[in-house]
Amino acid sequence: MSAEQALITVVKRPRAGATKTRLCPPFSPQEAAAFYHCLMRDTMALMARVPAVKPVVAYTPADAQDYFRHLVSSSFELMPQRGRDLGERLDNVLTDWLHKGYGLAVVMDSDSPTLPIAYLRQAFRRLEDPDMDVVLGPCDDGGYYLIGLKAPCPALFQGIAMSTPSVMAETLERAQEQGLRVACLPPWYDVDTSDDVRRLIAELDSQPDHLAQHTKTFLSTTMGYF
Repeated sequence: MSAEQALITVVKRPRAGATKTRLCPPFSPQEAAAFYHCLMRDTMALMARVPAVKPVVAYTPADAQDYFRHLVSSSFELMPQRGRDLGERLDNVLTDWLHKGYGLAVVMDSDSPTLPIAYLRQAFRRLEDPDMDVVLGPCDDGGYYLIGLKAPCPALFQGIAMSTPSVMAETLERAQEQGLRVACLPPWYDVDTSDDVRRLIAELDSQPDHLAQHTKTFLSTTMGYF
């Protein structure tokens, strides 16, 4: 991998009553916000293990820079998100880094703390292929956990109802309309519902202790799941 590759996660500062509300119950609003804080920290730990990429945290709200600076090392770049909705924010952050001179830009979610690092490495390898224009990591819920580009393409985000079960299908259809060649990674999951939490607990219970340490500690010490 070359140094001109950016790995970005989009995050928001946790706030009780506004963060991971679909997890209330089983969590309280305060617990849901604390849980998301742990998911983010484990996501950033994953990013730090991907070699030869620039790790970037695209955050919201705009005044949250100090909050996120305390969570990551100085090797991470911080930038506020721009846009009226998620699709516009994803488009802007990818376009910004491609315009900075980075040949490849990949953006990932912040709530898949056990995502195999091999999938992140594969994303860049697939995107390096001259016969590929887009890389997508499909989620089991119909969305995607990752999207990567080598050239800006606002059409992939405009008019698509983000955070719905049709996001992946609509994005593939839009890519086809634009004549873009898409590489798909293996499917994975993000943690949005109580069923997702149960899946995560089962996975963490059977995996090495170093996996998603912040999330596992929260689920163990705060929620008593292990």
